[in-house]
Amino acid sequence: MRADGRKPSELRPIRVSTGIQKHAEGSVLFEMGETKVVCAASIEERVPPFLKGQGKGWVTAEYALMPRSTNTRVQRERGGKGLQGRTQEIQRLIGRALRSVVDFEKLGERTITIDCDVLQADGGTRTASINGAWIALRQACDRLMADGKIKEDPISGGVAAISVGVVGGKMLVDLDYSEDSTAQVDMNIVTTAGGKLIEVQGTAEGDPFSREELDTMLDGALRACKAILAVQAEWAGKGLLRTRKTAVAKKGAAGKRTK
Repeated sequence: MRADGRKPSELRPIRVSTGIQKHAEGSVLFEMGETKVVCAASIEERVPPFLKGQGKGWVTAEYALMPRSTNTRVQRERGGKGLQGRTQEIQRLIGRALRSVVDFEKLGERTITIDCDVLQADGGTRTASINGAWIALRQACDRLMADGKIKEDPISGGVAAISVGVVGGKMLVDLDYSEDSTAQVDMNIVTTAGGKLIEVQGTAEGDPFSREELDTMLDGALRACKAILAVQAEWAGKGLLRTRKTAVAKKGAAGKRTK
């Protein structure tokens, strides 16, 4: 058992609140354990210069740690060259993950930007951001279809992300900060609903890991992502103005739900 009582393959409780920002075309508070991220979608009737006149849209993301999201105050980052390398890397990851399931021609010449602001960080902020960002993107595309601005759904499926690693010689899924900070191996996995890999970020913090250990971590991550995709599917198409909150406690791959 882990410090919080979870089994090695068990996800932290997932909580979802949608419609929390009335001005955004899609918004969600996505919580995985004590990690809390607000994801808001904004639709703009323009595209980057390299896409002008091509009849295609674009999806991008921004990411930020809010002051006091961690145990000491985080300085606000400024745009452009003021962004830290970690911030730039994470927001590019979120954008890549979302774009992998979007048909830009069906979206039309418009941009959807997902802002991911971490209110509280306890490990897995980038993976929680991706999971919440997909729900916000889903809401934004639902609004475009409801308003008659697009005829077909540009989203081909879900996207889920999870952290996995080796801590104390054991493979663990969905690491919190105490586990992540002491992990011998730290990985972030992003997958589609069909189980295809979008991104695999893995690092040995100490001794190198074997191919067998890599396969074990990937298998655990894919099972966990299926559980997250089920939570996303529950919220897909719930309506733009509907706000509801639910708690989901996952047990291994199959999951056990409590409300």
